[in-house]
Amino acid sequence: MTSSPVRNGDVSFWFADLGGLPARRPPLPGDTRADVCIVGAGYTGLWAALYLKEQAPELDVLVVEKEFAGFGASGRNGGWLTGSFAWNHDRYLSTGTAEGVRAMVSAMSGTVDEVIRMAEAEGIDADIHRTDELMVAVTPAQRARAEAEVRHRQAWGEERVSFLEAGALARRVRIPNAEGAMVVGGVARVQPAKLVRGLAAAAERRGVRIAEGTEVLGIAPGRVETRQGTVQAQVILRATEGFTATLPGLKREWLPLNSAQIVTEPLPPEVWDRIGWEGAEILGDMANAYCYCQRTREGRIAVGARGRAYRMASRIDARGEAEAVTVAHLLQRLKRHFPAAAGARIDHAWGGVLGVPRDWCATVGLDPATGIGWAGGYVGVGVSTSNLAGRTLADLALGRDTALTRLPWVNRRVRRWEPEPLRWLGVRGMYRLLEAADRQEEAGGPPSWLASLGHRLAGR
Repeated sequence: MTSSPVRNGDVSFWFADLGGLPARRPPLPGDTRADVCIVGAGYTGLWAALYLKEQAPELDVLVVEKEFAGFGASGRNGGWLTGSFAWNHDRYLSTGTAEGVRAMVSAMSGTVDEVIRMAEAEGIDADIHRTDELMVAVTPAQRARAEAEVRHRQAWGEERVSFLEAGALARRVRIPNAEGAMVVGGVARVQPAKLVRGLAAAAERRGVRIAEGTEVLGIAPGRVETRQGTVQAQVILRATEGFTATLPGLKREWLPLNSAQIVTEPLPPEVWDRIGWEGAEILGDMANAYCYCQRTREGRIAVGARGRAYRMASRIDARGEAEAVTVAHLLQRLKRHFPAAAGARIDHAWGGVLGVPRDWCATVGLDPATGIGWAGGYVGVGVSTSNLAGRTLADLALGRDTALTRLPWVNRRVRRWEPEPLRWLGVRGMYRLLEAADRQEEAGGPPSWLASLGHRLAGR
């Protein structure tokens, strides 16, 4: 196996799979007005636009985007449509009840069917494949963590979660030293760039205006300032996720956390005979510094994980190039979990940022006094969460009191991240401790206390 990918960056493999980066839509032609202005043409912004036009077709909805639709996490992610509740349940009790948190768990689970329903209705072919999620345990500590997570999720109403013993797991996919896996049913694999491009086209068919190549310089009540002109709008929705830190005054709002992926060449049948994985489950592991994988439409393996998780001062590698040390880390994960693919060529490596709030829990909301709304901080489960956020933003923008607007993540504010170098030290320290915990657990002992220390250090 070569240590260097054939291609690195260029946003992501998912766009290369479509033949390259798309031609940009025209930028904003100058000053304009809209009923609703959405900043960011990723999943969140496009879902919000679609649901707004579905409920109120007469609205003039404008989406402004610095690059092109799907340039950020929406076009770079791992393609996991899970509907999972990936945050701390107890923290949402500060703005809700246990019953409300369970309602949020249920609403999240329902996003898988809703995304698939909308994709079918809009004719979006995004390689959607219904399957299961397998979070594999390869050490006794990981097994203990998986079993505890199953119990925890079941206690909060996730009946689709269970534990799969090693023998049954091996009949689905053969991972060396696997002791079992946490199984989450009712999920799907998607091709991220196909989904986001399809959403953009669907929004335009409904009359949404999308201005690409339009950098936002500032957001204020009733106004969005861009390099091309000013947008006046009664409602403004910020849907910038990991790129929020690039907006004036918001550098400490959400931390841009880096994640990276590699993808192999299409693997021959004899390799798949050794691996199995015929169900194309989305697959990760229960390591503290975990990975996430998928078997793609054409028989490649994509492997993702945190590389250099955070850059000082919230810097962002906008073009998606993955560092050599990160690529080497991903290659190790590929060889460990899929040794039959160890000799495969790596066709592409890429990376990008996702948004992390200070308490690591996603939020969505709208301030009626300013007319400014927001959604994000998905911490890695944005493919499904963005759909629920988009629906909720539409209800909030229309002033509707619905079951969605009463969920405990709505209008939930958290404190800002610390100034530098404190946030860099905290996040870097957390991942160093998680990696040390994984090395310690490799020896066969119980779950390492270093992981708990790392999570406390970063406020998780």
